[in-house]
Amino acid sequence: MLFALLALLVTAILLNLCARIIFSYIKKKPFPKKLLIGTLSSVILVSLIYLYDSYFFTFNAIDRENIQFGPGPVTSPTEEYTANAYYEPYGGAAGGVNVWVEIKNNNEKNKAKTIYYGDAKSNFSMEWLDEDTLYILNDEPDFPNSNRSIKLEIGKEIYHENGLACKSLLMKDQYETCYQK
Repeated sequence: MLFALLALLVTAILLNLCARIIFSYIKKKPFPKKLLIGTLSSVILVSLIYLYDSYFFTFNAIDRENIQFGPGPVTSPTEEYTANAYYEPYGGAAGGVNVWVEIKNNNEKNKAKTIYYGDAKSNFSMEWLDEDTLYILNDEPDFPNSNRSIKLEIGKEIYHENGLACKSLLMKDQYETCYQK
């Protein structure tokens, strides 16, 4: 959605700039250099903002003030990890709910790591398959294409529905494999 708006804005600006160049050539008037500088500066600024949002993503943007607690805590079989799920409402009355799962290493104080982020479905649960593998069930039974369930190996794999964590240059050292919808 953000990319589509950015593309629309850049296209409109460039069309306006091209039209002005053509009109100035036809009317034999000098091209307004201030307009060119302002337009190019705007395109560069918008592009930099988009690149920053895409490639410097972290989970810090999650709205932690309005969270709702989900299932958990779910402790791993060796009691090394604890998984907690949280819900993040968005969009007001017509919006929806995102869910994220944080893993806390019980041997390290206050160190929680987000490993899952996606759109919450009506059937959500977590279950440890072994000491390092967490199965997250996130499904809407009446809609087969809504399944966001996944099995994640702690410390090696993460899931981000939109793929922002997968593209992030800041997060690439925190996992080996990143999954997206």
